Amino acid sequence: MPFNCSLRECLTGENSRDEKGKQQTEQKRPIDLRSHHFAPEESSCSYPLVQQSPWANMPPELLNDIIGRVDANETTWPARRAVVFCAAVCKSWREITREAIRTPEECGLLTFPKSLKQTGPRDSPIQCFIRRERATSTFRLYLGLSPALSGDASKFLLGAKRIRKATKTDFPISMAADDFSRSSNSYLGKLRSNFFGSKFFIHDCQTPSNSEIPSNGRSRKRISTKKVSPRLPLCNYKVATISYELNVLRTRGPRRMNCTMHTIPVPEISTSTSFHKSKESGGGATEPVLVLRNKTPRWHEQLQCWCLNFRGRVTVASVKNFQLVAAVESSQNVPVSEQEKMILQFGKIGKDIFTMDYRYPLSAFQAFAICLSSFDTKPACE
Repeated sequence: MPFNCSLRECLTGENSRDEKGKQQTEQKRPIDLRSHHFAPEESSCSYPLVQQSPWANMPPELLNDIIGRVDANETTWPARRAVVFCAAVCKSWREITREAIRTPEECGLLTFPKSLKQTGPRDSPIQCFIRRERATSTFRLYLGLSPALSGDASKFLLGAKRIRKATKTDFPISMAADDFSRSSNSYLGKLRSNFFGSKFFIHDCQTPSNSEIPSNGRSRKRISTKKVSPRLPLCNYKVATISYELNVLRTRGPRRMNCTMHTIPVPEISTSTSFHKSKESGGGATEPVLVLRNKTPRWHEQLQCWCLNFRGRVTVASVKNFQLVAAVESSQNVPVSEQEKMILQFGKIGKDIFTMDYRYPLSAFQAFAICLSSFDTKPACE
């Protein structure tokens, strides 16, 4: 590849200059045998000889240029693994890669695991799809348009498993496809429903960045310290509440849902004043709260069904399909274009295949948890 050739030339030039400098230094420096110690052929020292990798001594300017080119050229998976490989070379590479790679809000790309809890882009949504396995009650989120269009380029992002209990249903969410244990390092949080399936709560295993929220206290279930990872906190932080409107009269029609995000990072509060309301806390102060609602579909007389414009991303009619927009009051004087801007949309495209498109100010973890609530049974809401 041309980039590999240019990289090889840069490295060859740097190495040749270093070797010439070393040769000149050795020629000028007098050799003093008294200041040198020669080790025997069979040394009794038990410490291994550690040689520092030449990759760690690259000039920062050259390293920034290399990582910048890799980031610009490899914008799709699996080719974007090269960016992750750059961060795994050594400590110096990892620090520079961390500074060079932008957030999903800035570039619209998912690179590192921490990107799954960072807000999406503002201009265009990140397009994903969810694959459901009925036999195991598992759900897997992939980055891509669809299985048919993305193929091998589909990148696995998150996994979840539905666990039914007597009075509730849990959806543990993990970065692993088959490991949903709380003691795992890949565990991120969970979605929990009430008995009627009308309310769902999104819990994060770690405190969201730039946010101060109270936890639900320590877990009632006692877990042995030997089975718990040192990084795993024993608290669940409630970050969102999803409410489905009760259908008391059992009328036929689309679902009505509201999603209240209890945490908004500091940048979102300052730059998105039209997306949040304020609620009064226990101390009398006001706290920002992001409120989303599902867009009301319109009745199509010819098709005799409720319709929404998914712009080609949804092809199969289902009661699970929805679009979330900001819940704006008339007193806020928000333009109509902002009110109709889609923040999250979810819909069916085939048997056990669903699309999920999200954007700012939601993250992939939050969007996936909201979509999981649509899979649970809701006897009091339908």
